[in-house]
Amino acid sequence: MLKASENPPMVWPEEKSIADFDGPWWVAHTKARNEKALAWQLIGKQVQYFLPMHWKVSKSRGRTIRSLLPLFSGYLFFCGDDNARLEVLKTNRTANILNVEDRDTLVQELLPIEKLLKLGQPVVPHEYIKVGQRCRVSAGPLAGTEGIVVKTPKETRLVLQVDMLGQAASVEIDFDMVEKLEE
Repeated sequence: MLKASENPPMVWPEEKSIADFDGPWWVAHTKARNEKALAWQLIGKQVQYFLPMHWKVSKSRGRTIRSLLPLFSGYLFFCGDDNARLEVLKTNRTANILNVEDRDTLVQELLPIEKLLKLGQPVVPHEYIKVGQRCRVSAGPLAGTEGIVVKTPKETRLVLQVDMLGQAASVEIDFDMVEKLEE
């Protein structure tokens, strides 16, 4: 298990936002448990990437264990030309590389997740929701972000979907900070 300092950065180059990445986007569907190792190799190959991660806390034999895990297990997003794509394939850490047809949509779906992670907000994987009420955050650091609001017995969460992967993430939100979008 890696120490917190031994994990790769979630965005590389670290000083950039994914909105500033140039070139076509790709999604690396990695071999099992290869997301972080691939990220380290991409840094060495100067390939821009986004690997959103979340903290998972578990208990084992009376000890608390904190692990930084990929938010979308088995996936890493990267940006670059065909040479970058070839470099990713050469790592032998991918099962497949998905071409992103609609770059702008993918980036718009990932930007709120990047923003939350940079703010240090706890984001967790969430079941992908096909039906539900779409809402827009009206206040706070996520103002303008659209997602689906779900209620659990303890909290209200905003689900942020990445349609291309058929996966989602969620963050706790105050119900009074969202407004219903018209159908």
